[in-house]
Amino acid sequence: MQSQQSVVELLQQYLVNAAETEHSTVRTIQEFVQQQPAYWSRSTLVGHLTASAWITNAARDKAVLLHHRKLDIWVQPGGHIDDQDQSLLLASQREANEETGLQDFKLVMQGIFDVDIHPIPARKDEPAHEHLDIRFWFETADENLVLSDESNDLCWLSKEQIMAKTNEESVLRMVRKSMV
Repeated sequence: MQSQQSVVELLQQYLVNAAETEHSTVRTIQEFVQQQPAYWSRSTLVGHLTASAWITNAARDKAVLLHHRKLDIWVQPGGHIDDQDQSLLLASQREANEETGLQDFKLVMQGIFDVDIHPIPARKDEPAHEHLDIRFWFETADENLVLSDESNDLCWLSKEQIMAKTNEESVLRMVRKSMV
């Protein structure tokens, strides 16, 4: 996995052009990474970084959302970082492939596209904790999705359809940043 310092620097690069409303979130994630040697590990019970993929079509009038089975919400593909993931970007790509079946996608912009911190409720052997989510933006011409067992539904949605399915501000923020 990427060094703590390289993740802090990646977040600093994002901060340069981030909206003022995102600055405190970025700084919180930077501090977390500096304080937690295993910042990506599920064994870091207070919370851990996760990696997500915001995927749009080439026209940027549709994006992929899934209905998360455990959380019962519509979100972008993403999830936990595995020990073998060499970087946040590669973890994001792996999660995108696992959760959508898509393989042929390209990175739209270098670096981080969006960040979010959201609470995860306690389940079975896991206490309540936070996901500090790092998101990358991908584009694809492939619209053939394959539903994974982690989701109830998976689909390409227009801006209007997304706004009808969710009021999650972090999803709507990515819509505003990327879709026509």
